[in-house]
Amino acid sequence: MKTKILAPSLLSADFANLQGAIEKIKNNHGSAVHIDVMDGQFVPEITYGQPVIRSIRKLTDLPFDVHLMVEKPENQIDSFIKAGADWITFHYEATAHSHRIIQQIHENGKKAGISICPGTPISVLNELLEIADIILIMTVNPGWGGQKLIPSCVDKVSELKRIRDEKGYNFLISVDGGVNAATLQSVLDAGTDIVVSGSSFFNDDLKWNLEK
Repeated sequence: MKTKILAPSLLSADFANLQGAIEKIKNNHGSAVHIDVMDGQFVPEITYGQPVIRSIRKLTDLPFDVHLMVEKPENQIDSFIKAGADWITFHYEATAHSHRIIQQIHENGKKAGISICPGTPISVLNELLEIADIILIMTVNPGWGGQKLIPSCVDKVSELKRIRDEKGYNFLISVDGGVNAATLQSVLDAGTDIVVSGSSFFNDDLKWNLEK
């Protein structure tokens, strides 16, 4: 079994001590830092942007897994790459130019991900699965931490894994939302490769084993 990736979300960290949060990620089996960028339009909340990413980039060599919950992400890609993003995931629902954005990210030598909200079927991604590096399944409605995982969204993970196996695609499957000690095994069993956990990780609820 391939090693699973834990990517704790800074959204649930103490914003007054992001250095401490990154140290906790490094010391507790984190393989990437998940950074939720919210613009107050695609989702109601506003978080942080390029200046914060630039300022914490020097603190670690872990990959920055930047999740853009923003309208018209095509206008933001280049600036986030310059700020230090390694993986960039945008939302299918936020743009009419998903294929072009994936190309844009690849042209800059970075990994490209695409995400869908709980109400969006995976069928909309059919033309993109062959070229995407990461498919992020939101298992809660995006915009707020601490929500409960929506069980039906885990079925999307199983279906994506089936399609990947049948077609020979290479994308990784990421899950974000409501992953805690009680739900971790179910998302892993469904075929998740990248686990994003925020409040449960920083509250020491989620214990991670690299052999998962």
